[in-house]
Amino acid sequence: MLEKIDLTKKLDKNEYKKRMPQLEAQLGRLQRECKELNIPIMIAFEGYDAAGKGLQLGELIHALDPRGFQVHAVKKETEEEAMRPFMWRFWTKLPAKGRIALYDSSWYRKVLIDRFDQKMKDKDTQSAYQSIRAFEQQLTDGGMLMIKLFLDIDQKEQKKRFKKLLDSKETAWRVTPQDLARNKEYDRYTAINEEMLQETDTDYAPWTIIEANDRRFATVKIYTTVVNAMAEQVKKAKKPLENKSKIIPLVADPYLETSTLSKVDLSLSYTREEYKERLEKLQSKMEKLHGELYRKRIPVVLGFEGWDAGGKGGAIKRLTEKMDSRGYVVNPTASPNDIERAHHYLWRFWKNMPKAGHVAIFDRTWYGRVMVERIEGFCTTEEWQRAYKEINDMEKDLTDAGAIVIKFWMQIDKDEQARRFKERQQNPDKQWKITDEDWRNREKWDQYEAAVNEMLIRTSTPKAPWVVVEGNDKYYARIKVLETVVEAIEARLK
Repeated sequence: MLEKIDLTKKLDKNEYKKRMPQLEAQLGRLQRECKELNIPIMIAFEGYDAAGKGLQLGELIHALDPRGFQVHAVKKETEEEAMRPFMWRFWTKLPAKGRIALYDSSWYRKVLIDRFDQKMKDKDTQSAYQSIRAFEQQLTDGGMLMIKLFLDIDQKEQKKRFKKLLDSKETAWRVTPQDLARNKEYDRYTAINEEMLQETDTDYAPWTIIEANDRRFATVKIYTTVVNAMAEQVKKAKKPLENKSKIIPLVADPYLETSTLSKVDLSLSYTREEYKERLEKLQSKMEKLHGELYRKRIPVVLGFEGWDAGGKGGAIKRLTEKMDSRGYVVNPTASPNDIERAHHYLWRFWKNMPKAGHVAIFDRTWYGRVMVERIEGFCTTEEWQRAYKEINDMEKDLTDAGAIVIKFWMQIDKDEQARRFKERQQNPDKQWKITDEDWRNREKWDQYEAAVNEMLIRTSTPKAPWVVVEGNDKYYARIKVLETVVEAIEARLK
């Protein structure tokens, strides 16, 4: 891509002054329209050092209402960021609907600067590209407008700008030894950039190359690119939603379903004595292994799903009872609040992913998209169908970063659920656990069962497996959860 770019393009002062007022007015108007239409926007500035990323970003925000955007300067990872998957710090910096996020350098730093500095192994490059493409596709599929700008200058122009900065005490600090090294090895760094552009130039998040040798030309092209992209997104948002996927009621036919749940033996159980003996040994192991996780800096993500009254809370309580409370967090997942609804549905889960050496436990998870949201009509058919890949991609990012990921489905039968519901209703200390919604959900048992079977098959992977827990006997269920977690940690430590 870069070898075909004509860097001699220029714009004279008069033409610049003629064009800019109109472009600035258009940009301001479009920002207001995007806010009204709840369109989130991400604008990434990448390119060569001294190409003017910071300057051009400043020119662009000049026409924007400062209450509606935020600028993120992306530098070397902090210690906190380095202890999580590399995309975590960008998932946590997403704009809400109707807002704009601008990035001075972006999620591409890893495959550009880190790769040039040989901090990243070549074998990890393709995996990083895959994570980036998945990140961008998930967001754009969810309604994000993503604008990626690559500011291109030649080696001679870059060297001239470095010299000018170095000649002044006020600006010399802006030029680092790493900047000069990339200028010296301009061809090698260009090859890295060329590969990145080819690997990540997609129809849903295309690159726009900005000829940046001439600053006025670059400013006008950036404004024009952003204005055109925003205008197109506004046009799409205003179209009648003729082709929007309709909610198709799930028709369950047990005979036709590929079933995982039907194979579960719910008669499995332990006596109280067996349970107590096993529980004590496993909790003692878990206490020691938790310390090893911290020392070896291994993160763990555990997700709990299951039928209402399936025993999630009891299993989590026994799992964590002997663990150091400073090293784990239990995240209860309820219906999303207004802030969470204003972001991509995975945003609230990414925010709570653990750093290296810590454990994150989710009581209900991101799988709500393909269960309750699917069945209750809270998302479109298109949205829940693409969620399987989105979820698999997220879990791959976690395991690629070294996390142990296990998802538990707590399985009970319909009769056992009814018995537990009635027990809760009759016990004043447990009545808060049962709601009218729990009873209503029982009426859609067959639909939920079909959705769960599909979820288990489509999203159970070798590195992030689903474990179906036979839960009619609470003792058996709690022990199986503990055994599974202990065995996974011991296997990793070996």
